[in-house]
Formats: sequence, structure tokens, C-alpha cells
Amino acid sequence: MEIILLAISEACLWAILAIGVYLMYKILDIADLSVEGVFPLGAAVCAIMLTNGVNPFLATFLSLMAGMLAGLLGSLLHTKLKIPALLTGILVMSGLYSINLRIMQKPNISLSNVTTVFSALENYISKEYVSLIVGIITLIIVITLLYLFYKTELGLAFIATGDNEVMAQANSINTDNMKIIGYMISNALVALSGALLSQYNGFADAQSGVGTIVIGLAAVIIGGVLVKKATFTKRLMLVVIGAIIYRLIISLALEMNIEATDLKLISAIILAVFLAAPNLKIAKKVKVI
Repeated sequence: MEIILLAISEACLWAILAIGVYLMYKILDIADLSVEGVFPLGAAVCAIMLTNGVNPFLATFLSLMAGMLAGLLGSLLHTKLKIPALLTGILVMSGLYSINLRIMQKPNISLSNVTTVFSALENYISKEYVSLIVGIITLIIVITLLYLFYKTELGLAFIATGDNEVMAQANSINTDNMKIIGYMISNALVALSGALLSQYNGFADAQSGVGTIVIGLAAVIIGGVLVKKATFTKRLMLVVIGAIIYRLIISLALEMNIEATDLKLISAIILAVFLAAPNLKIAKKVKVI
């Protein structure tokens, strides 16, 4: 039971990143590889702030803002300099690796002896539930804000840009501005996830971003396989469920004494299975007909 609780707690924190990936990958149809640089950026900013005595909630918020700035940079490279999205992600990811090392001044920082969001709340919440409650509250805030954004004229223009960019432009929507907004929101969420997970794990590492795009995509794809047609809000909730299922599978793999070095391979296999599942169903139906 404790293992399941820990898996769900961690999944809630990863789900924040997954929602950011969902906005780019599913809504705007952009593969943003900068996630692997922005995630450790959030961790690096948060860690250096915490070790210098900054309030953990303020440090976490500043990490979110750092991610937003990284998103602004990536969006300008893509929309104004017309660099393809894939190359933009690679450029930002590569540049952020050096920036993250500059921020931390070393490859990793321990947070075991500093006050974090989780340790600050342990005086009010039972220790074994604090990470789960922080994750759930953060997700509720994120999903609520995105729902309210979706209901605005700007939010509808954002969705329209992803659905059909040419038609959106024909309706006088500045699609470049919508992409800039998407990059900024997405990267802010990724950095927020990095900041919270670094506090949860007790350290920040410049290499922590490796493979994060796979984790985000796995949550998005697993959630998408569960239900085909759903509203925007339900889609976000499905991403959270996808993240929980993914973490439970990984936790089960670890319980089976699978080597930690093989986790990336397992992640890739899980992603491949869920990507192939809808196609196998279609092929089976065609064969029956």
C-alpha cells in the first residue's frame, strides 16, 4: 500500500509536466524537445534559491517564471526566426544545459538540509501524505486555471490555432502569438514540475531532464488511449490518470527487481505499446470486415 501511495504522489508531480507536454503535443501539434532542458532549469533555480535561504514557495514560483522565460525564448526562435519546432527544441535544450550548470555552479545540489515546500508543510500535514496533497492541490490549481483560460476568447483562439492554423489565420487570429503563449505556459508547467520533484527527491541534478519527454508523452498517450472523445478539462484529467498508471507500472517493475538502469528501456516499451494499441485495434476491425 505504501508503494502505491508513493507512486501516486510522485505521479501527481510528474502529471504537471505531462499537462505541459499535452498543451504542445496535442493542442498545438508541436514536438517541443526543450522539455529536457526546462525541467532541470526549474530544479536548478529552485535549488539555488533554497540553499540561499529563499522561502520555498517563492523559490518554486520563481522556477515557474524561469520556465516561462525559457518558453518565450523558444517561441521567438520558432515564430520570429522561423526555425523548425524540432530544431528549436534541440537548440533550447542544448543551451539550457550550460545555463543550468551556471546556475548551480556544479552538476548537482543536495536539498536534504534545507526547508522545502514539503518539509514546511509537515508541521500541518502527516509526513506520508504531504507530497500527495501538494501534488493534488497543485494539479487542481493548474487544471482550474487552464479551464478558465479555455473559456476565454484567447483560449478559444489558442485551441483553434492547434486545430487548423490556416483557418485560424483566415479568422484574423495571430497564430504566432498563440504559439508564444503555448510555449510559455507549457514550459512554465515543466519547470514547476522540475522544482517540485527536486524538492521531493531531495536534490537537483543537471542531468535530471534526460528522458522526461518520454515520461510526459507516456502520460499523454496512456490517457488518450483510455477515452477517445472528451472535453478539454476531461482530457487534462486523463493525462493525470495516464501519469498515475505509468508510475504504477514503473513501481511494479522496480518491485520485480528490474535494474534501475533498464528503466529508460521499460519506459520506451510502455510508450511503444500504448502508441501501437489503437492501430492494432483498427487493423483487427479491418481484418474482420
